[in-house]
Amino acid sequence: MIFVETKLKGAFTIEPERIEDGRGFFARTWTVEEFESHGLNPHIAQCSISFNPKRGTLRGMHYQLKPHEEVKLVRCTRGALFDVAVDLRKDSPTYLQWTAMELTDHNRMMFYIPEGFAHGYQTLEDNTEVFYQISEKYCPDYARGVRWDDPSVGIDWPLPVAVVSNRDRQFPRMDARETET
Repeated sequence: MIFVETKLKGAFTIEPERIEDGRGFFARTWTVEEFESHGLNPHIAQCSISFNPKRGTLRGMHYQLKPHEEVKLVRCTRGALFDVAVDLRKDSPTYLQWTAMELTDHNRMMFYIPEGFAHGYQTLEDNTEVFYQISEKYCPDYARGVRWDDPSVGIDWPLPVAVVSNRDRQFPRMDARETET
């Protein structure tokens, strides 16, 4: 696997290294040792999929509070998406900055989003499916979100938003939030 750190410390793009022959190719997408050698959390507590029938669907920006902060390893298994991570670590020099990458079923890239980041995406094609490996189980009492259109973050989404949940629409703007611990 080829690990490349993004402009946000701790967030990585990961490209499977293909071994090709007449049958096609084989590639590893997960080994504890390689993740540990890059200082990444290798724990997996849950795997999930998300299916999105409509292009322009937006999910996010989600995270969990301590002690249930999550690492997410995200991969597109069908279609294409614009995947975004926002740094919410208040002591970070990149606090409230975001980075994004296009994940597709063709490029087979993965996005590692560390603890202390919000995560979300927008589908670029109809019938897009997303596979997540997550370090912590979902704990609804610790689940929070950042508004996908918050001007203090300024995410430049590639498409008009076609579908977004009421929950995601109702997250508070960063300038209106109470202090979280």
